[in-house]
Amino acid sequence: MIIDGVGMRYAEPGDAAALADVLARNRAYMAPFEPWRSEVFYTEAGQRARIEGLLAECDAGRLHPFVITDAAADTPIGMINLGSVSLGPFRSGGVGYWLDQAHTGRGAATAALREVCRIAREDLGLHRVEASTLVDNPASQRVLAKAGFSRIGLAPGYLHINGAWRDHVLFQRLLHDDPPP
Repeated sequence: MIIDGVGMRYAEPGDAAALADVLARNRAYMAPFEPWRSEVFYTEAGQRARIEGLLAECDAGRLHPFVITDAAADTPIGMINLGSVSLGPFRSGGVGYWLDQAHTGRGAATAALREVCRIAREDLGLHRVEASTLVDNPASQRVLAKAGFSRIGLAPGYLHINGAWRDHVLFQRLLHDDPPP
């Protein structure tokens, strides 16, 4: 699917080489925002194993992994995952995303995030989607705000990022007020 000039589709094992390339090129750029990664993570084999794991979670209904692509070609420029999907009275999921530095500031992450929220509501029947960003990541906070997310709090020591437990700002987007089915 193409949304606002940005392609987005489910990840597949054939994306492994392209994702490994994008991640390796963006390693220094993403380091301040990411957990520590082994060298294998940046290889085609590492990405293939990662995608296969994500797809197994997808088959179980717990996670939906998408690649964000350049609209002119079907080449990955990032990923966005809707995970921790919980149904019943909670009907919630958490979203995480990353984008090739060469494609930031053009609305790609915002478009992908809006589409994931549409899928969460229309296809999965979720009530809310949550996200978090490092306190010192205003760019990601702007993406969330543009996609309709609201700040709901601060989580001290929330995730181990770049070698330390780091505080995160928490966000959510309520998708509807319908009762659970």
